[in-house]
Amino acid sequence: MRVLLVASAFNSLTQRVHVELRERGHHVGVELALGDEALRAGAARFRPDLIVAPMLTRTVPEDVWRTYPVLIVHPGPAGDRGPSSLDWAIHDGAAEWGVTVLQAVAELDAGPVWASVPFPLRAGGKSEVYRNEVADAAVEAVLQAVERFAGGWYAPDLAAGRIGRERPYHAQEFRRIDWAVDTTATVLRKLRAADSQPGVLDELYGRAYYLHGGCAEDRLRGRPGELIASRDGAVCRATVDGAVWIPQLRPRRTPGGPATYKLPAATVLGPQLTLAGVPEVPVTPQEAAGRETWSEIRYREHGEVGHLEFAFPGGAMSTAQCRRLLRAYRAAVARPVRVLVLGPSRDFFSNGIHLNVIEAAADPAAESWANINAMDDLVEAVLTTTDTYVVSALAGNAAAGGLMLALAADEVWCRASAVLNPHYRLMGLYGSEYWTYTLPRRVGTDQAARLTTAALPIGAREALAIGLADRVAGGDSTGFRRWVDHEAEQLARSGELEDWLVEKKRRRGADEAAKPLAAYRAEELAHMRHNFLAPEEPYHALRRAFVHKTCPTETPAHIRG
Repeated sequence: MRVLLVASAFNSLTQRVHVELRERGHHVGVELALGDEALRAGAARFRPDLIVAPMLTRTVPEDVWRTYPVLIVHPGPAGDRGPSSLDWAIHDGAAEWGVTVLQAVAELDAGPVWASVPFPLRAGGKSEVYRNEVADAAVEAVLQAVERFAGGWYAPDLAAGRIGRERPYHAQEFRRIDWAVDTTATVLRKLRAADSQPGVLDELYGRAYYLHGGCAEDRLRGRPGELIASRDGAVCRATVDGAVWIPQLRPRRTPGGPATYKLPAATVLGPQLTLAGVPEVPVTPQEAAGRETWSEIRYREHGEVGHLEFAFPGGAMSTAQCRRLLRAYRAAVARPVRVLVLGPSRDFFSNGIHLNVIEAAADPAAESWANINAMDDLVEAVLTTTDTYVVSALAGNAAAGGLMLALAADEVWCRASAVLNPHYRLMGLYGSEYWTYTLPRRVGTDQAARLTTAALPIGAREALAIGLADRVAGGDSTGFRRWVDHEAEQLARSGELEDWLVEKKRRRGADEAAKPLAAYRAEELAHMRHNFLAPEEPYHALRRAFVHKTCPTETPAHIRG
């Protein structure tokens, strides 16, 4: 069928639906919801058999849904209605939630139900749950609905969308934290229900900020509401019965002032933390693995397998984060392990350099240069490791330099739901992280050229078919982690591992003799320096548009289909 995706943004869920439908042989196009006239024109141009809206923040014009069947993905169970479904579920501590696919009608979220898939709602931030449990259920529901529509035999439930109650927008009045009363559990629910948008509006040192993210702290204590520690950019704030870590802040925009965006909390507060005597309280990756506390990097061992887990907000890695991960990596490969697994237990693997931190820098070009070199240092360390077998485990999505970091390992293992974006073009960059070495080595020069110029997302199954990934496993993030642990232990016990390490060292030596890694890096960075410094280059404008979430004026041609 010809399926047109209508979405407010080509976000992670829209990309995943795009990948899943393409893999099943459908001709898929995308039209961003940039206004009624643009949507009408896009639908007329594509001539869809079916329109699917995976993520939509505005209504579909009546003449469109009367002309074409339109299926809306709602992040709530059948009968749930309103614009803040997932926010309310997390805020209220719901144990189970769901995703429903409804047909568009005049009344919002009240159309005939084509599919509804429930899921257990685990504790976690809204954006993390959205990219995992919600996305899994949404894809299952969309595929059910599309199959039912294509078959022509299914009669959608006309009443299911009308049951239940419509809840209001989850405004700041519902999110407000009372630090003198709210327990840690309550504070965490409020913080997590607002992550990553809109954040929880609060006050620190006499200024209004939106708080983003939340993690419990098991040891530190203080006066409720007081900042009591900082660590790797996050700040720790005391509650009535404990404390929580807040990784990011966004200053409240002043009337007529410039747009604001999320940054590491300690970066936003800056010298105020020093003036207030807030101490930096470090924790090692090994200590963090056994505690409930904030740490972007954790390290654990099981037998001869080491697991270096990292989880950076939004998958972005600043210069400082790259350097911290490099130190942890060097410490991990110095341990007596035969296999080292890289990657978080769930959610993003990495999306490369940190555009928000770069945008906030006094000299964005200089910070871009520092950040890309820090990423290159990290990737080089992985590429030159020859006495440990390194596996990248992608429980979630990866893009640009973050995906190239994964490709530096000996093997890439993907959860079946992972969406990969092996390109830099949409940010106006040539790219680095040794991609000109690792990508053609895996998929060949022609395929590498296609992937980097088409700038389309691919799924884990396609990645496996073309050699970008080595193994793919299904299941949820918990099941994937168990599978990775088991497979890594089997790999460490394999009698062939020593031979593989010998071959790895031989191949690295042969590749170095043919063309040194330093040459790949120098060639890539020459392009990147031009991208960062030349006044005619589009990178800075594209970066600003990304950071400030500037709405595009039209749907990009490469996703229209």
